[in-house]
Amino acid sequence: MAADPQTIHFIGSNTPRRMEISRRNLVVEGEIPAEIEGAFFRAVPDNAHAPMFEDDIALNHDGMVARFNFDHGAVDFDIKYVETERYLAEKDARKALFGRYRNPFTDDPSVAGKDRTVANTTPVFHGGRLLMTKEDGLGYEINPHTLETAGRWDYGGKLKSETFTAHPRIDPVTGELFFFGYEAGGLCSLDVAYCIADEDGNLVSEQWFQQPYCSTIHDFVITENYAVFPIFPTLADLDRLKAGGAHWAHHQDLPSYLGIMKRYGDVKDIQWIEGPVGVSCFHEVNAYEDGDLIHIDLCLTDTNAFAFMREAGGIQREQQTIHGAVTRWTVDISKATPTLETKEIGPPGDLCRLADADQGRPYNRCWYLTMNPQGGPPMPGGPVGANFNALIRFEPGNGRVSLMGLPPGAAISEPAYVPSCETGHGGWVMSVIDIPLNPDPSQQIPGEYLSELWIMEADNVEAGPIARIKTGLALRSQVHGTWVSREKLDNSVLQG
Repeated sequence: MAADPQTIHFIGSNTPRRMEISRRNLVVEGEIPAEIEGAFFRAVPDNAHAPMFEDDIALNHDGMVARFNFDHGAVDFDIKYVETERYLAEKDARKALFGRYRNPFTDDPSVAGKDRTVANTTPVFHGGRLLMTKEDGLGYEINPHTLETAGRWDYGGKLKSETFTAHPRIDPVTGELFFFGYEAGGLCSLDVAYCIADEDGNLVSEQWFQQPYCSTIHDFVITENYAVFPIFPTLADLDRLKAGGAHWAHHQDLPSYLGIMKRYGDVKDIQWIEGPVGVSCFHEVNAYEDGDLIHIDLCLTDTNAFAFMREAGGIQREQQTIHGAVTRWTVDISKATPTLETKEIGPPGDLCRLADADQGRPYNRCWYLTMNPQGGPPMPGGPVGANFNALIRFEPGNGRVSLMGLPPGAAISEPAYVPSCETGHGGWVMSVIDIPLNPDPSQQIPGEYLSELWIMEADNVEAGPIARIKTGLALRSQVHGTWVSREKLDNSVLQG
């Protein structure tokens, strides 16, 4: 195409920005707590060229790594493209060469066999390394001090999987990284590689198993003793891809599944438990053990939240008709044939954040995004085309909900959690907020807004921000982000 199409994947906060910039000493309103020392890294899709096809989607856009760097009360901002093999090939050609989302059969013949990943989904920091990840390929290592791309990361050639999840889990006690890759053996394969890296970032285990169908396993969870793989009926099909079609199509008539195994066990012992029909989830909140019970808390919906995945499966549903809730799946692992019990426990929403120390353990609060009807129509943008406009603090034990709403027409990205060393202090959450230039909802123009980073007391989000960092820019929507402390940055493998 000669220009970007004017669809939901290219307007509002999905408007291509194509800026690699650095800004020092951003304006700060309020006071940044002295303990907040480190960097907030964000994964931002932003296509460097107009796409090959008009029905291109935001998830197919080049990855950029953004950083808010906190240095004794001062904040700097930087953003750069992740120099994947794909990005560099198109940069050299000055045009798009890769076709539809995760479909190599639609690419220009000149890039046959090249790495297609755009590394645009999640920044992961572990073992002193910062990786930019997307689940269709390996992660790319980034210098956390310069944001320069070092190259694909395969654990020194030890990792055999062709893919690396965008959602690994780090055990807060052992420091180990638990991760997986689906389609590990190639396009549309049933292979899943389940892996563990020690606290220093050394790959110590890689085992392969097959899932019941080729599903998009976007996330998984761990407990102290188990690894849990929830999978949902959004399926890939090689014949459909060869015909130029979509990688994913949701099947409303198929069941979901839950795979459970000992986290240090053998994959041959994984148990598959059938779950509800037609449901979908992209992000789990947490999982933990309660005696013989394993509780898994999920951001569950009654169909796939992505319109392009629903439509590829012949499902015609308006976004506002989708039913969702934070839902608890419970399994009694002591039973010879475990079954799954399900219960809705919290309001609908997604892009959940947990305190790092609570990973895989009983927890008493989390944070996630939702839609606040009082915020007016949502700002166009984000991966599904409509942004969230409120932040929830949720207590799963008692169902208590606290909510921070936004100005009319504003949008909020996934929060990051920053712990405090002070006894009794609950830490902070921070998130990028996109605020329309015109406060009148009837006069707002998609794409005309300014982005700020807000810092909230984690246990008092309803009070609003204690500090607002002004970028003076309209930033493109992020997917996921992560907080990295100054101590970890100072000890990173790559230095500036």
